[in-house]
Amino acid sequence: MVRVVVASDKFKGSLTSAEVAAAVRVGVRRVHPDATVVAVPVADGGDGTLAAAVAAGYALVPVVASGPTGLPVRSGYARLGDTAVVELADVCGLVRLPGVLAPMTASSFGVGELIGAAVDAGCSRVIVGIGGSASTDGGRGLVHALTGSLSLDADVLRARLDGVHLVVACDVDNPLTGPRGAAAVYGPQKGASPSQVADLDARLAEWADRVAALTGRDLRETPGAGAAGGVGFAALALLGAELRPGIELVLELVRFRSLIVGADLVITGEGALDEQTLHGKAVAGVAAAASGVPVVAVCGVNKLPPERLAAVGVRAAYALTDLEPDVARCIAEPIPLLEKLAERIASEHLTMAGTREGSA
Repeated sequence: MVRVVVASDKFKGSLTSAEVAAAVRVGVRRVHPDATVVAVPVADGGDGTLAAAVAAGYALVPVVASGPTGLPVRSGYARLGDTAVVELADVCGLVRLPGVLAPMTASSFGVGELIGAAVDAGCSRVIVGIGGSASTDGGRGLVHALTGSLSLDADVLRARLDGVHLVVACDVDNPLTGPRGAAAVYGPQKGASPSQVADLDARLAEWADRVAALTGRDLRETPGAGAAGGVGFAALALLGAELRPGIELVLELVRFRSLIVGADLVITGEGALDEQTLHGKAVAGVAAAASGVPVVAVCGVNKLPPERLAAVGVRAAYALTDLEPDVARCIAEPIPLLEKLAERIASEHLTMAGTREGSA
């Protein structure tokens, strides 16, 4: 029996992880009608992390929390046993600001509310995906939500998180401040002008000074402190968090290694294969965890030569633009194209599996 595992991230702005898997399943089964195609939605710690946890069997716990500008939004966390999964992007990320960005006022308060809700409900391990942040507040909002006030009280924080293991999905190594810091590198994509970037960096430096005076440790230069507009800094310096690569955490959540036992092929993917793909994104992470199972990738656009993909364990890549050069059409009508790519993948990479099946 042919067994294929589809562990793809979303095609941003076009398809969810689940929709990618569904289209791939259709294409594979046109070539191998009896194939077992297992869908494993994955994410790299940004938007889609919550959905991946729910698809893996976690229960969604709805929570109304503060969006990036303070307006209430319907969000929640995923729970299995005493473990909770929180996605910053879903509650106070850029996806919550589809029109006008708020570089100077957006806050991480909402993610603190979700962490607090999970802890208050008895969760002793909280995994937080922090990709896709809309704010550059140094995690100040997150801390204020957990303390219940605008004060910086380490005793209150320790009491609130007593016995809780906080794990943060972080895929960048930027410090909090300076030319490689949260404001300078990520502020512009959150809508900040050059003068606003300078102002935000100064605010982060002042915040780091306050935290260092309170804790006796200055962690502003720690790799990852600049993640999510400085949420990484607050998590490290004040919450005692462990920082780990996002895709590694998600693959553990969805029990990826157990699902690929006996698989003939793993199909991974994301919207664009580019230099970022090679540094902590879903495709490279899936390939690294595939334990010898052949891996191919599907995508909207591929900007990487075969040798760069091979270096991270991807045997071949199949892009929608291979079939339709109009990118706008690929985004608007991706499913038929993806089904055709999956047919091609099944014909080119599952021939031996099909032969084994037929001769059994």
